[in-house]
This record gives sequence, structure tokens and C-alpha cells, in this order.
Amino acid sequence: MAAPKNMTLTEQVAKNIIRKLLKGEDYRIEVVTLIDAEFLQFAVDFFKKIVDAKLKNKGITIDWYKKEFRNPNLPTRDIAINSGLNEKTIYNMFNSSTKEIVIDASNEHHNALYETIKNLVDIEHDLDITLTIKFKGVSVDLNISESLIVINTLAVKRAALRGGFWSTAGKRVEKSLMQTLCKLYGVSDKNYSLKIKGKEIEDDDFEREIDFYLVENKNQHKCEVKLMGRGNPESADAVIARDTKVFVADKLSDTNKKQLNSRKVEWVELRNEGGFQRFEDVLDHLKIPHAKLPDDIDKKLEGIFKEIFK
Repeated sequence: MAAPKNMTLTEQVAKNIIRKLLKGEDYRIEVVTLIDAEFLQFAVDFFKKIVDAKLKNKGITIDWYKKEFRNPNLPTRDIAINSGLNEKTIYNMFNSSTKEIVIDASNEHHNALYETIKNLVDIEHDLDITLTIKFKGVSVDLNISESLIVINTLAVKRAALRGGFWSTAGKRVEKSLMQTLCKLYGVSDKNYSLKIKGKEIEDDDFEREIDFYLVENKNQHKCEVKLMGRGNPESADAVIARDTKVFVADKLSDTNKKQLNSRKVEWVELRNEGGFQRFEDVLDHLKIPHAKLPDDIDKKLEGIFKEIFK
């Protein structure tokens, strides 16, 4: 799939992920394609900024990078990335990501990074790197120290994008996936909910961890979706601890399944043989009224997506 410029996790990509999950296929290529597109666009834009910065600061040493890319007037996210950090790391370090803290942490880290690079260059004195960037007929050269600074920034940006997109993909798709499963089986709107019915959610409740509820009369069954790889034995324990009744996962280990079965937690493994169709058994066990799966699933999905992504 060719990714357009500045691609984000759009509804179309969410639909593609759900389609792949229902077909028992690996959905990760959809997210990886987004990461690639966003990162490559960042790299191209970053190189253009480097050309501009070097031309404006001719004769200035490595301080040109500090002046242009660690400028306090830049957004905090850019300051952090350009120094080799990201905002989440800074927040975890200092319990805050105010601009003042980001600037202080970025300055400290970048200075340490530059010293590390300087020492490495001194040790590897037989190695030389020149990164040449040409843009609109103008060419600038970066020496080994400058090149390593730029390479490190690109690596940090890639890691930040990766974490952000995977997290967003899960949040964007999980509830929609459960809605899609219910609508494929003709489950009435009154038999499922995105929030627990009939009571206020306390601040310390687990709702943030719960993706969905299947409702049968007064029974409100907590459902959880995890688009993870093959789980470890502890992952099922976490589901059970949250009093989850239905667990839908991309992959489950044999140990996971045994644990869930022993605790009478209904489960669906999308990459298993039969995959999502096990959801019909779940509905039967929970006495949730439903219809049979339609013959033309793809056609049904088109109508469902128009409804839930409106």
C-alpha cells in the first residue's frame, strides 16, 4: 500500500486493520506503513531545515545546530527530539514536561551527547564521515560529529513515532473492532455498550482498561481487546484481575487459553483457525441474542463501517 504524504491513522487505515484481523491476517503492515511514511517525510523536511540552517550560519561550528534546532522558541516536542530525547522520556524522568524542564533536560542531554560523540571521534580517528545534502542546487556538508548528531535525532524521531502510532492504533481500533463483531452478528444496540450502564464510573475504576461491554438483561460483561503478539502467562492474570468476562486478542498462547478457560473467561483469538467466528460461541454462552453470520461478509462490512465511522 502506498502511503500518502503526511499520512496519519485515518479511518480508512482503521478499516483496513479490522479487515485484516477478521481475515486472520497480520495487521501490523498497516501501522508500519504509516510509521515509514511519517518518518521519511520528517527526514526530508529535517534535511531541508539543515541546509537552511547551515547556510544562515556559515563559519559557525557545531553551535549552528544548537542555535537553530534547540531554539527555545521551538515547540517543546521539537526541542526534545532535536536534542536526542522525546517528551515522554523527559516526563518519566522529571514527572513533568513543562517547556522549562524540557529545555533544561534537552540542553543537559545534548551536551552529554556531544561529548560522547567527540570522544568516539577521537577514538575512531581513522573513520571519517561526510554527509552531503543538496537542495534546490545548494549543497552543504556535515562533518562526522554533525552527521552523528543528525543520525541520532532521526533515530529518536523514528522511535517516538513508532511508540505513538502503535498506541494510537490500539485505541483507535479496539472499540471499533468490537462494534464490528456485534454488528456482523446482528447484536442489538441495547446488548452492548461503550460504557457501563446504570452507574457512575469511579475515578479508580478500571474503565480505562476496559474496551467494551456486552449486556444481557442486568448483566454487564466487561470485554477487553489486546492487539498483541503471542501473550505471556501473566497477561491473562491481568485480564482476570480486572474482572474481564470476554477477552479478544490477536494471538494467545496455550497457557493463556488454559488460564482463561479455568477462570471461565470467554476468549477469541483472531489469528486462530476460525478466528473471529468464535465470537458466536461467546454470544451463545453469555445468552446474548444474535443472528447468523451473513454470507457476504465484505458487503456487510461496508455498511457497518459507514455506520460506526460516520
